[in-house]
Amino acid sequence: QVQLVESGGGSVQAGGSLGLSCVVFGYTPSRYCMAWFRQAPGKEREGLATIYIGVGTTYYHDSVKGRFTIYQDNAKRTLHLQMNSLKREDTATYYCAADPARMVAGGGYCAPNLSFPYWGQGTQVTVSS
Repeated sequence: QVQLVESGGGSVQAGGSLGLSCVVFGYTPSRYCMAWFRQAPGKEREGLATIYIGVGTTYYHDSVKGRFTIYQDNAKRTLHLQMNSLKREDTATYYCAADPARMVAGGGYCAPNLSFPYWGQGTQVTVSS
């Protein structure tokens, strides 16, 4: 059983930066998929960024490419999302997700779909103008 505990988030003005963290508890293999998603009120949950843990291959949604960075801290078993140049439309609840059983072959990336079995509790990010 894997448990994900998120921290970070909060309120920031447009153009500012925030960082999110997600600590992983429980057994995980040396290579597996993790991701960050967000869900705004009245909208579907969308995949923002994924990373193949142990390899480092990443994927970014076009809406955050160049502004957000997903990275891992293996020693602390923590996944991070650094968010820069935030916009009002980034306002949402952010979730980390893990799939210890998903492996990626041939240099590919983890797909940002909703089939991740483990999710964090969510943390609110509010961007004001």
